[in-house]
Formats: sequence, C-alpha cells, structure tokens
Amino acid sequence: MRVPVLCLLGCLVFPFVTHAQQVPVFEVSKADSVIKFSVSASVKIEGTFDKWDASMAFTSPELSTAVLDIKIQADSVNTGSGMKDGKLKGKDFFDVKENPLITFHSTKVLQIDPTTVEFDGDFTIRGVSKPEKLRFTVTGKGTGAGTIVGTMAFDRKEFGMNSGIPFIKIADRVEVTVDLKGKRVSGPPVVWK
Repeated sequence: MRVPVLCLLGCLVFPFVTHAQQVPVFEVSKADSVIKFSVSASVKIEGTFDKWDASMAFTSPELSTAVLDIKIQADSVNTGSGMKDGKLKGKDFFDVKENPLITFHSTKVLQIDPTTVEFDGDFTIRGVSKPEKLRFTVTGKGTGAGTIVGTMAFDRKEFGMNSGIPFIKIADRVEVTVDLKGKRVSGPPVVWK
C-alpha cells in the first residue's frame, strides 16, 4: 500500500517541481546597478539610494508573468550634502523613522515594443501608495545578461511631501531612475512577443 501511495504522491509533486524549474530566475548585480532621483530646484537636488533590493520573479517564461519588486531603504539617501540628506530624511520628506522603506511592487507588465516594457504597480513613500508606471528600455535581450533602465516621475505632494527647504525653491515633480544590471542564473529565456 505504501509504494502506490508514494508513487501517486510523486506523480502529483514532481510535475510542480519540474514546472518550478522551468521559469527564468534572474540575479541583479547591485555593484553595477543604481537607483537615483532628481528634482528641479533653485539649488540642484539629485542623489542615489545606497541600500536597496530589486527582484524580478516569473511564474512562467512568458514576459507577461513578470513581477518586479523594488525596496529602497529611505535613510540611505545620498545627495553628497549632509544638510540636504538630513532634510530629506526628516518628517517633511521621507520621514525615515516612521516610514523606512520606499517600495514599488508591479501588478502588470506590458511589452510596448521589441526593447521596451512598462510595469504598472503600487509605488509607496511615507506609507502612501499610489499607482505609478515604470517604463524600461531593455538591452541584452536573449543573451542571458543585460540591463534594464527606466524612469518614473511622480508628484511629491501626492505623497505628503508638501514642505520645501529654506531658501531653495523645489519643483513638485520628482524623477526616479532605476538602472539594473543582471543575468539569468537558471531556467529558460524570457519569451517576448
């Protein structure tokens, strides 16, 4: 009786194990990647985030099943100016003590053309989530390694960042650029249209 039960269990489990191994698995090279931001102001305000994680998961080789997750530690903001960084970490901007993470979680991906994809998703800053789009240009498609570079623009006031910095005029529009370099470490290539 045990042998047929084990065989049946094996028949039920192994197709799922095999299927799980049939998805592309990518690894992002943090040393070669960067997440940066810029905002128009009377005094230049731009910088990077030094601590973050990014991953892309698939449920099949089809591009349409990709889910992109980006998690940024807000207190790792780096403008090159301690005064600006301190202001950005404070309650008027990122409020890092209460809201340590800035996140993007995709809910849909659409191939725009042979080298462009657009992720719809939930973008969260200061505990406020809004739907945003992140459009990427892809290089190295089909080689197993490559780069995706994209920019997302948002209105900072929609996320509760209504204040300014004394003596500096700051625009409402903020641009975030995500430049990720990575490689496929297992599974089949991604299927594009």
